[in-house]
Amino acid sequence: MSARRNLDGQVAVVTGAARGVGELLARKLSARGARLALVGLEPEELKNVSAGLHTDSAYWHADVTDHEAMARVAAEVTDRFGAVDILVANAGVAAGGPFAASDPVAWRRVIEVNLIGGAVTARAFLPALTAARGYFLQIASLAALTPAPMMSAYCASKSGVEAFAHSLRAEVAHQGVRVGVGYLSWTDTDMVRGADRDEVMRELRQRLPWPANRTYPLGPAVDRIVAGIERRSPHVYAQWWLRGMQSVRGAVPGLIATVGRREMRRFEPRLGAISTGLVGAGGAADEEERTGRRR
Repeated sequence: MSARRNLDGQVAVVTGAARGVGELLARKLSARGARLALVGLEPEELKNVSAGLHTDSAYWHADVTDHEAMARVAAEVTDRFGAVDILVANAGVAAGGPFAASDPVAWRRVIEVNLIGGAVTARAFLPALTAARGYFLQIASLAALTPAPMMSAYCASKSGVEAFAHSLRAEVAHQGVRVGVGYLSWTDTDMVRGADRDEVMRELRQRLPWPANRTYPLGPAVDRIVAGIERRSPHVYAQWWLRGMQSVRGAVPGLIATVGRREMRRFEPRLGAISTGLVGAGGAADEEERTGRRR
């Protein structure tokens, strides 16, 4: 295991920083002495987060899918702080429900924000990270390890960001840049609480096997992410059991397909009632995403 690095004076950029994982991560990094650049789509919320931090901080209103906007943000952050040592691509959105009945625009937007947004963020800040020999953490999910019915866009996007981060790691390691992937199970955020308001989605999740059927507290999950950042870890697990999923992930799709056949037959008469709208974590500019559920 790598030794922990002192974060005092380090410059950390966090996207989707207005609330949820991003907000608490910013607060905990600041408590360890890091200076923070917050990026998201809720300027008032970002302002409040920034004002409550212990260290020097600033915030930027930007859509992570916008190449020009993120390039501008990266230049301004570098000018403001002089360097970028840590970049956390946390912004994300989700849409639930059966694929055949999903809104094509919402489905595509999940891919754009989660996958393309993560890549746009990395591209914009990579020169600064290279200069600082820094660390890029791409937030993925349990959804990257276990494909699940009713979450096709989210699972595809999170599998994509995992693969993207692994590919990027191999490209930039010789330049001294470390790349990590962060995995979270169901964590107590606006996004998960909002999903639980849908009766069918809540029941489906409750029928998952332990420990995947639990909602986990936000604080300990973010503590694990901070520890991963301090170690510049290639894999960061927000819940203890997710590490073990790596060894069995090859068998999971077949198991999910078998169980899913039974569960989908059980819930089929009620599937039409599921909302398939976007819910988000500060990643995209649409009003319903800004006011919806956030990770």
